[in-house]
Amino acid sequence: MGFTIRKAKKEDMAAVFQLIKELAIYEKEPDAVQITITDLENDGFGLSPQFECFVGEIDSKIEGIALFYNRYSTWKGRALHLEDLIVREDKRGTGLGTALLNEVIKYGHQLGVKRINWEVLDWNEPAISFYEKKGAKVMRDWDVVQLSEQGIKDYISKL
Repeated sequence: MGFTIRKAKKEDMAAVFQLIKELAIYEKEPDAVQITITDLENDGFGLSPQFECFVGEIDSKIEGIALFYNRYSTWKGRALHLEDLIVREDKRGTGLGTALLNEVIKYGHQLGVKRINWEVLDWNEPAISFYEKKGAKVMRDWDVVQLSEQGIKDYISKL
């Protein structure tokens, strides 16, 4: 099965949004996505883009994405954060996920980043296995810490 990997364009954001929604369903959080297509268009293609994205196409249809952004490590320096690597469920096993990950890794290497980070749910054994086979270290002794929008408001209210 042939595919094409390319940088996402603003007009791709409806397809990107659909894949994000599919991931939310897969991760058992179908109502968690709060962003809109307009948010993706504005945040990714405005004056100060907040993310970059590669899309993977099969037969000219977007079937996968890799969405990432710059971050900085106080220990290592410049880094990338891979927010999501998504391949439509019926296209997994085609090599599309590998091709998307390869593109992110090559891009990070060209930028000279010292590290590329991402998270994976502890129950998502297929993804964990995929990443480990690629040489990634799954750090099971670290926990993800988040403060939600409401948590931020609550925090600020106590200052």
